[in-house]
Amino acid sequence: MDLEIIDEIRVASAAETLLAVAKDLGVLDLVIIGDSALHQGACSIDQLSRAAAGRRRGAPQLRKVIPLLDGRSESPWESILRLLHCAADVDVEPQKKIYDEWGRFVARADLWVVGTRRLHEYDGEVHRDRDAHRTDLARERRLVEIDWQRVGFTSPQLLYEGGSIIAGLDRLLGRSWDPSRLARWHALLEESVLRPAGRARATRRWK
Repeated sequence: MDLEIIDEIRVASAAETLLAVAKDLGVLDLVIIGDSALHQGACSIDQLSRAAAGRRRGAPQLRKVIPLLDGRSESPWESILRLLHCAADVDVEPQKKIYDEWGRFVARADLWVVGTRRLHEYDGEVHRDRDAHRTDLARERRLVEIDWQRVGFTSPQLLYEGGSIIAGLDRLLGRSWDPSRLARWHALLEESVLRPAGRARATRRWK
């Protein structure tokens, strides 16, 4: 087992910890944890790949998750938003920087829907603050002025309105509806701790 020393105490490394929880959690749960570990610099993709290389419990699940990880994600809900797009076969780029025609910085967005001028972002409670709201409106106005569109999503929308979001992406990309995309998203949700079945499974295993 790969160990680290923190305050003179031997603890499992971040990669070992992800391997340990991989046997009990769903793909969506592990992507949230893995994105955070990468973003914080607690581990690297190479370290995760080495941890998942053997025949230990959790290794197959971790190997499945590694290609889905992205350390550019800055919050759990950003990771969830990205995975929804992934399930819907939509190519996105996290933390896209937008500049105007003179090369001046305008905004940095959670996700860019590649090939379009559409930005998708998670809108948490911080955006309800008066000052944050004022800043957001000014930012959106600057984006509109250079023909970019920003669309924000809340956590209930991501959890319960996946079909509507995917249908909107279909219209944006000019493609027909494919129910398998929504089925993939629902499967990710159902096996995660965000749904009762996933929570119950994890609880049984932890007991």
